[in-house]
Amino acid sequence: MSLKGLLSSRNGSASRREPPAVAPRPLAPPATSALTDGERLAMLDELEQSGLGWFWASDARGNLTYLSGAIAKRLDLPLADLLGQPLTAIFAAADREGRGKSLPLMLGAHKAFTGLAVRAARKPEGAVLRLSGQPIATAEGAFAGFRGTGVDITEEYTREEETARLARYDSLTGLSNRHRMAHHIDATLTAFRAARRNCAVMMIDLDRFKHVNDTLGHAAGDELLKQVAARLTRAIDRDCEIGRLGGDEFQVMLPDIDDRGVLGELAAKVIAMLRQPYSLEEGRCVIGASVGIAIAPHDGVTRDEIVRAADLALYAAKNGGRAQYRFFSGELENETIFRRRLEQDLGTALREEQLFLRFEPIVAAAAGTVCGLETHVCWNHETRGVIDEHEFAQIVEGSALLGDVGRWAIAAACQRAAGWPDSVRVAASVPVALFLADDFVTLVSEAVDAAGIAPARLTLAISEAVFFGEASVVDRTLAALFKLGVRLTLDEFGSGYSSLSYLRRAPFDAIKIDQKLVAEAERQDGTELGLVRAIVALAGALQMDTVAGGIESASLLAALQACGVHYLQGPIFSEPVDTDTLAREMAGGAWRIEPGTSRMRRARRRTLLRKIQVIHDDYAYMVTLRNLSKTGALIQGLADVPRGTQFVVDLGGGQLAVATVMRSSGDVQGLEFEQSLIEDGSGGLCTRNRVSPYALAAAGTPLAALAPGKFLGMDQGGAVPKFGYAKPARTEPA
Repeated sequence: MSLKGLLSSRNGSASRREPPAVAPRPLAPPATSALTDGERLAMLDELEQSGLGWFWASDARGNLTYLSGAIAKRLDLPLADLLGQPLTAIFAAADREGRGKSLPLMLGAHKAFTGLAVRAARKPEGAVLRLSGQPIATAEGAFAGFRGTGVDITEEYTREEETARLARYDSLTGLSNRHRMAHHIDATLTAFRAARRNCAVMMIDLDRFKHVNDTLGHAAGDELLKQVAARLTRAIDRDCEIGRLGGDEFQVMLPDIDDRGVLGELAAKVIAMLRQPYSLEEGRCVIGASVGIAIAPHDGVTRDEIVRAADLALYAAKNGGRAQYRFFSGELENETIFRRRLEQDLGTALREEQLFLRFEPIVAAAAGTVCGLETHVCWNHETRGVIDEHEFAQIVEGSALLGDVGRWAIAAACQRAAGWPDSVRVAASVPVALFLADDFVTLVSEAVDAAGIAPARLTLAISEAVFFGEASVVDRTLAALFKLGVRLTLDEFGSGYSSLSYLRRAPFDAIKIDQKLVAEAERQDGTELGLVRAIVALAGALQMDTVAGGIESASLLAALQACGVHYLQGPIFSEPVDTDTLAREMAGGAWRIEPGTSRMRRARRRTLLRKIQVIHDDYAYMVTLRNLSKTGALIQGLADVPRGTQFVVDLGGGQLAVATVMRSSGDVQGLEFEQSLIEDGSGGLCTRNRVSPYALAAAGTPLAALAPGKFLGMDQGGAVPKFGYAKPARTEPA
């Protein structure tokens, strides 16, 4: 229909007045006008051509009967292809998220509407129109279709969309922002509670990002954040929502997952990808990441609970040495308090000589003899007992006394080396803070002189992290150490921070290959072994030795020897030993160690000394968990427990592990787990799965996060205890 026909039908319709919201408005005769019909048509034509006003009409079936040519042109569609087509097939809502009005609903209601933003269905990225429509009726009052107007609002709509996007998304990275993440997590957890589904939340914080901002500038920091966002998106290749909360903090929501084994692998992948070098216009840089993980409904059922739990886990991961992931447990708050107390006790430990060294042999690959010993600091705590080198390293990492511990360790290492054969060197790791101290070279010189050893017998293992310090200070210190005559080893080479510029700048005597790279060198594809071979070749070209540690298997040992690695360490030779063992082994002169598979590393046990439940025949016993490993545990407190007895060990927070008594002596039992525990990412252990709070809720327990300690409500009515408690129970560490 033409515009003239449209006007003619309007002029010829009978008068009928009805409210637009109730019924279609009938066609009414035009008001008296001084303009002729031709003049009015010309005016409307000019209005259409100007773009200030466009017109459209449909019949009672919703098919388009008229459309201003200017609209069709703006939509970049042939007018002939549009006429006669259903309006709902021509236009689609411009709002992709479906928050706006629905065109089919508006047309189906036969009521007036305004402000409906639409796009051409065939051109979803094209112009945006705002349609308004008025229902019309025949003289008999029957619905005859719609007549309406349209306005091009593309620019306005784009501005509004951008404003709305900025309100929901981070303008720098394009990820969801804090507000959107909060809303999304809230909505998801609410829906998942009804459906009894799981949901995990990861909190990710970048390590050393501030250093990049301070040294390379904020523009470099912004570009780095963009690259981090891109890597996160690639690393997490499953259904998720990723957001940047601000600064260098990111958040990930992962629906329908509670397997901590899978989540741990995902977190490790994120950490590995984010620590790879970044290329920026301002220079090359390397950062790291720490990850905290919480899972609903195990660790909470509301957004506040889950986010707080993930934050606590992140704090624990950063406190444990960074570049780690950590699962939330209900004991984290107590553990954090306990860890702070231990840090406070470090001063006393230094003053009262509670620290001591263990020594890990370094074996010359060619001769098979011990040519050096790497020092490990341990702590004989007055109430906790012996804290081994692994746990001590986590405690001291974030302490203000890290440098003081390093000073003590270097001096003590030199004193011990004075009693060894001159052919045996001692190696000590140097904390970054200590290396950058003004008096570090003086400290080393005084330690060597006081012990009366040749400087070349002291090897200082230096992390690549020292090169993030001021270049002039680093270069000056390295030059002074070289002049002093001590040996220098570049530690953890191949960890992702490695740069050939370090090797050009520093007078290193050896490269120590990153232990994670060594551990992966047995893979069938041979990629990691090829990297080891390349590092050995590089070291040879630079006239440097190579060191590989953590060797457990004969096949890995043979592969590393074939690559030409000069010095070897690991359980296949010996675990770190105390001074008494060291004295016995060196009493006959050269200490030769034959590698043997019998020296495989036993799953490391953590001394815990905490109360737990074990269940047998529906009766729960409270015992003391003395230590814990991936494969078993040592419990204390029950008498006369025979070998072969099966317990369900309740580690708290829904963690149940089936275990068998493998040995029993007095009130102490050694247990072996039916299914091994997994790493929690920072030296701790946990079960892969937990009892779901949904299952407990089905049994009548209110839905809530599981308590950190005893949670399994045992109905002991009628249950008879088979074992008695031993008295008195010992409490010293195993």
